[in-house]
Amino acid sequence: MEKHLKRLSKTLAYVLRHDPQSHGLILDAEGWVSMEELLAALHQQHRSWEQVTETDIFSLMAQSEKQRFEVKDGKIRAYYGHSLPRKIEMQAAIPPKVLYHGTTPEATQLIRDQGLRPMQRQYVHLSADRETALMVARRRTSRPVILHVNALEASEQGIAFYLGNDMVWLAEPIPPPYIQFG
Repeated sequence: MEKHLKRLSKTLAYVLRHDPQSHGLILDAEGWVSMEELLAALHQQHRSWEQVTETDIFSLMAQSEKQRFEVKDGKIRAYYGHSLPRKIEMQAAIPPKVLYHGTTPEATQLIRDQGLRPMQRQYVHLSADRETALMVARRRTSRPVILHVNALEASEQGIAFYLGNDMVWLAEPIPPPYIQFG
């Protein structure tokens, strides 16, 4: 991905996930904001984004492997990763039998005791495959630990799961009995 599109992606992720208010934006209950309002806010608040267009945003979405954003009916939202005080409403989905979570060796005992928690995010983040979980964990440690989450069983016992995108699932807190450690 081109360098300026990568920077734009990071800016959009910050604005849509963490701090829309600082840009005069108000997200609806599902995290959507009009593309027109977003572009106006970027033009007004960031000199480097005065010329950014909807086409630029579509280009970064097409070139990004991370699938961070969704556009529909003239609106845009971040799929996942929100740290806003008001929880973004998601549509519940039935997960696959197993999902994965990459973590650090240091966090493993806490997870054994308390299960998976969202921490500073709104939902627990899980990966659809082991390789993605490994990539996520390697951002934090050179000694990643990959946990297997019995997602379907947890879902059948009332824990809500949400599809973030093709590779990321979101969930409410997951108790230890549904987690398999290495």
